[in-house]
Amino acid sequence: MLKQLAINSNTYRGFTLADAVKGASEAGFTQIELAAVEHTPHVLPTMSREQIDEIKTLLQKYGMKCVGIGAHSNVMNDEGIAHLLKCVDLAVEFDCKYLITATGEAHNDTDVIEDEEILVRNLERVHLKCEKLNKVLLLETHGNNYPTGQSLKKLVKSLGNRVKINYDTANVMFYGNVLPYEDLETSVDYVEFIHLKDKLGPNNEWNFPAIGDGDVDFTRIFQTLTNANFKGPISVEIEFTPSGPANLNEVDDSVRKSFEYLSRLIG
Repeated sequence: MLKQLAINSNTYRGFTLADAVKGASEAGFTQIELAAVEHTPHVLPTMSREQIDEIKTLLQKYGMKCVGIGAHSNVMNDEGIAHLLKCVDLAVEFDCKYLITATGEAHNDTDVIEDEEILVRNLERVHLKCEKLNKVLLLETHGNNYPTGQSLKKLVKSLGNRVKINYDTANVMFYGNVLPYEDLETSVDYVEFIHLKDKLGPNNEWNFPAIGDGDVDFTRIFQTLTNANFKGPISVEIEFTPSGPANLNEVDDSVRKSFEYLSRLIG
């Protein structure tokens, strides 16, 4: 499974994509999930042809392959759907299979989705474009409405075979107040992408350190993935604490520690 590892460029929130690619490459990563969101605008649909080509050149320089576009959008409004639709084109540009979103705001998602039929209709527009362009739309365990694998499984089953789950191992604790073990076991048949994230402290505390520095039992996580013959990307995401990392060196060190820990665990 070591070959399935990727770095989520959102780990380098507040720093450049060049910082992310260089740091992750030096740590040992060869794959990346590109963040296409307002808080981490490493790649955006509004970028010029020249900017897109510069990113491709950067990835090529470090031998880094893009495995997904992290395009978190509030799919309950037209602006969010418009962003997602444009990000499908980014997935085509970077020759990756997956487009990742949640259902609400990227942070502080407190909205309650009372009419799931509206959600399904909105997602259908993105789903159809993904189907046409041979991409897979992933819904993340995240936020107020679908924080667990079990809750998302019920939704994606109704959306067709090009909508699957991106399972975030720490979000289910933070947003759903459940541990990611039995929940993953019961939903893994609809999971095609993993956000591998650690967690420290109470479930409702924003504290996501380097992989191996928190409380998540990754041996158990990987056993579930092995039993399910999981073949999708495993994207490492470190979100630190609300104050963020002190500097770029702290991010690089956390990325390196995560890769070393995972190399020992699954290498």
